[in-house]
Amino acid sequence: MHRVMLGTRVRDFALPATGGRTFRLSECRGHNVVLYFYPRDNTPGCSQEAGDFRDQQARFRKLDTLILGVSRDGLASHERFRHKHGLKFELLADEDARLCRLFGVLRQKNMYGRKFMGIERSTFLIDSQGVLRKAWRKLRVTGHVADVLEAVKELASA
Repeated sequence: MHRVMLGTRVRDFALPATGGRTFRLSECRGHNVVLYFYPRDNTPGCSQEAGDFRDQQARFRKLDTLILGVSRDGLASHERFRHKHGLKFELLADEDARLCRLFGVLRQKNMYGRKFMGIERSTFLIDSQGVLRKAWRKLRVTGHVADVLEAVKELASA
């Protein structure tokens, strides 16, 4: 599988989404997409990041930009997480990690001496034509959503 590169079109993909639907990137043509990958539902950093995106969603919407969260958790977990934090954007279940591999966000992690493959917190900005315009990797949650919003504004004014 080839990884997506900056400046190239992201190939279409379909994943199960909250709300009982299947999300397809091709259905978003004409809109920018913020695709953010996070390690797990209901962990402190992931909850803060989701809340930060939730709190700025109206600003993203005014810039014709959709927000989508992605983790390897299943839909039932996503639905609980979405409800608990009042999220109005969809969460995608990438249980087989196919999308994670496409974007190269899986990394070996070490927790309490146990090594495993997990998601490295990352965000990607895809423009209205489906081209990957910006990538944030190994990011810190604090201030990140403001950086993404600024990049979307720059894209809108270009």
